[in-house]
Amino acid sequence: MGGLRWVSDALFVRGENRHGILPALLIVLTATTGLVDAVSFLGLNRVFVANMTGNVVFLGFALAGDSQLSAWASLLALAAFVSGAWSAGRLAGRMRDVRREFTALTVAHAVLVAVALMVAWLAGYRETGAQVALIGLLGYGMGMQNAAAHRLAVPDLITITVLTSTLTRLAVDPPGRAGLRRSVLVAALFCGALAGAALHLNVGPVSALAAALILLVTVAVASRSVRHDGAR
Repeated sequence: MGGLRWVSDALFVRGENRHGILPALLIVLTATTGLVDAVSFLGLNRVFVANMTGNVVFLGFALAGDSQLSAWASLLALAAFVSGAWSAGRLAGRMRDVRREFTALTVAHAVLVAVALMVAWLAGYRETGAQVALIGLLGYGMGMQNAAAHRLAVPDLITITVLTSTLTRLAVDPPGRAGLRRSVLVAALFCGALAGAALHLNVGPVSALAAALILLVTVAVASRSVRHDGAR
């Protein structure tokens, strides 16, 4: 875990990282967001399963008559995401350790992505039934994962999907380690989206989902080493 700890410490002023390897793990999860959203946007009726701001806008476009967008897909993604976040909130009331909660939700997210991978492999992604299953599974998982990241409350890494406020603060605030954290977050989402799109377009959605699953399993395993105080 030395590399993860080094990355996490580098994102803060020396001695101020009280979160152990969690900052690095959240960066990895942000890349996962890009991978999954690439699959959903390029293959599932131009919908996001992580970026809910985009879905609200797409829903408005679809209702206005844009034939390239699907109102039902946007509504389903929104409902799945909110349901996932809601269920994570209910779990938060039962678990006192937010880091154990983070691990549990990451494992659950990995299971959902694994099921989505099997659906894409066995049923494809072009039929309506398969699309419904994939949007539901992936949206629910991203809702849980976002709730988990929010609960950890790592500065500038609270959200792993929407970067509008991150970019605004990056432009407005003076340079520093906070700016570095925000820049790395943006870069991680970009790299995840680039890799996900390349895999989806050249190989297929199964490969992109497999990459997301590998990252989620890595985060889940690594997060088990984080003690309650955030140290390794």
